[in-house]
Amino acid sequence: MPQSWRADTKPHKFCPGCGHGLVLKCLGQAIDELGIQGKTVFGCDIGCSLLSWDFFNLDSVQTHHGRTTPVVTGIKRARPELICIAYMGDGGGYSIGVQHLISAAARDEKITAILANNTQYAMTGGQMAPTTMPGQKTETTPYGRDPETTGFPLHGQEMVASVSREEAYVARGSIANLRQLKSFIKKALENQMKEIGFSFVEALSACPTNWRTNAAETWDFIEEKMPVYFKVGETRKNE
Repeated sequence: MPQSWRADTKPHKFCPGCGHGLVLKCLGQAIDELGIQGKTVFGCDIGCSLLSWDFFNLDSVQTHHGRTTPVVTGIKRARPELICIAYMGDGGGYSIGVQHLISAAARDEKITAILANNTQYAMTGGQMAPTTMPGQKTETTPYGRDPETTGFPLHGQEMVASVSREEAYVARGSIANLRQLKSFIKKALENQMKEIGFSFVEALSACPTNWRTNAAETWDFIEEKMPVYFKVGETRKNE
């Protein structure tokens, strides 16, 4: 990497135990290993993900809630030689911005979207989100999410895969396995570098602040409970 692009590391601004820092660390390592820092644009959404706006020494843009995907798509169309990344939470990608995410996948836009799924709206206090699991307690489901009343959680990664073309790369990783998660993110970036197709990685993430969990309870939820409903693995591998 050219010396001009090197910079000292710095602590992230997320709450203690938050999974965003781990997801972003995997992304940063993947960018470094691929040697694409000088031509990468990073877009982040409103929500906890906005705290990543100055995390990297990259050209970066922060967008309105749910609008990261179309903004990054526009940059990619205007400058196709760039590597364009849209980073968001499950609220920005699967709720207010779901139409943009699905449309980008259906059009096979040559961008990479990365979504952190912590099963609730974290920045605004921990309300129920599209990904909140059955029985999970949140600020707006104090007795646990009841599917009879509020429906079932959204399988966003599978939804994206269902409308994506064969050239797409679609996967779901977890902060419980950082080596695997980084490999998924790296493959997603390589898919864009080769101009093959749309790429998307969902990362199962943690929010002990709003989950009100200690360290052991947090990792039990991440490692044991979330993968039962949100299957980890590659759905579209373009192989």
